Amino acid sequence: MAESQTGPAGPHLLVVLDHREARVYQAEVRGTVPERITPFDPHGYGRHLHSAHEWTDGKRPPERKSFYESIAKTLHGAAQVLLFGSGTGRSSAMEHLRAELTSHHADIARTVIGSVVVDAHHMTESELLAKAREFYTEFNRA
Repeated sequence: MAESQTGPAGPHLLVVLDHREARVYQAEVRGTVPERITPFDPHGYGRHLHSAHEWTDGKRPPERKSFYESIAKTLHGAAQVLLFGSGTGRSSAMEHLRAELTSHHADIARTVIGSVVVDAHHMTESELLAKAREFYTEFNRA
């Protein structure tokens, strides 16, 4: 098993992300409590990054950059970051985060070791963390 990275190298973080919130866990800590990041919701549409009420020309509105900036600040100093999300392509908040990190936070983007599509709404926190620890063990063994 890989040694813990909570020392000077920084923690191993798990980000479980959708369009409603991001939960950031220290993956190697048993019983970790996530830091929750929710997008600013000026219109009260249920904390989504976008809403049907905002659509005026049938095009998908841009994602709220402040949400991804808040996540990036939380990830600063991590040794490794693993992303869990649902959806694929343009509907994936996880892919939007990866693109934002690559474009604006290259140092943090380099710490992202993988992204996994999961059904996080049907998994307990314990199951998510177990899956993350398994991923980290396999990744660091290679």
